[in-house]
Amino acid sequence: MAMTRADAHVDAMLRHLGAAYYESLHGRAARSDVARALDTVEEHFGEQGPACPAPHHEELRKRRWARRVSDVMTTAVVTVDRITPYQEIDRLLTRHRISGVPVLKMGREVVGVVSEADLLAAEDERRRQARMAASIGRRWHLRKRPYVRLTAGALMTSPAITIRPDATIPAAARVMNTDHISRLPVVDEDGKLVGIVSRRDLLSIFLRSDAEIAHDARQVLDELPLADAKAVIAEVKHGVVTLTGTLRPEADDEQDLMPLTLRLIWDIDGVVDVVNRLGQ
Repeated sequence: MAMTRADAHVDAMLRHLGAAYYESLHGRAARSDVARALDTVEEHFGEQGPACPAPHHEELRKRRWARRVSDVMTTAVVTVDRITPYQEIDRLLTRHRISGVPVLKMGREVVGVVSEADLLAAEDERRRQARMAASIGRRWHLRKRPYVRLTAGALMTSPAITIRPDATIPAAARVMNTDHISRLPVVDEDGKLVGIVSRRDLLSIFLRSDAEIAHDARQVLDELPLADAKAVIAEVKHGVVTLTGTLRPEADDEQDLMPLTLRLIWDIDGVVDVVNRLGQ
């Protein structure tokens, strides 16, 4: 049986989101393209997803549609305080191969972030001032260690853009995409640092093998209230899940399982696209 118009619309939205995200990774789509695709999906489903009156459906939805920042964030965070000098910050970024550090005050409260861009901006400003001084004939002493007095408190971007550990992965991606940042401090309800999440952390969910994805897809299908779960086949290649077969609910279940099935498969870590060839 062909998909209903509503099912086809959901399938098209999710495919478009996956394609936009994939293209953005290879520089073939802009941030705005991903943002528009996210907006479309969120407007249709809402933050909590489609209504699933049956308790079993709700349990499944919560179990699968629950990837959070806390699942991928790093808890061992390199930090500085407001009096940390420029050169020490530079050394930390180089040593740990990171692009920025949170600035903390007492109690581990995040008050700002110093990034590579902040350090470069300070360097540009110092050189600009030196050129201005030379052009007007003023005496300008360039010390061998010009950044001794520049501290994190003066260099940092404040207030820091942060995120909560219970935020969804798409929400974190949206913040990074909108604010053009690559790392987000993760804070609790009191603003205290509990971790940090990077673009690489968010992308880690797409690095699973096809076999792992196929295993999870099979588990999802087996947990659905279907008349015959084995009648639905999930094949995975390069993160793309192709669903074939017949989707028939149990005799006493009148729910339309197509939207729920598609969303649960999309929610599996590593899935980049879902091709729906199911009949009902």
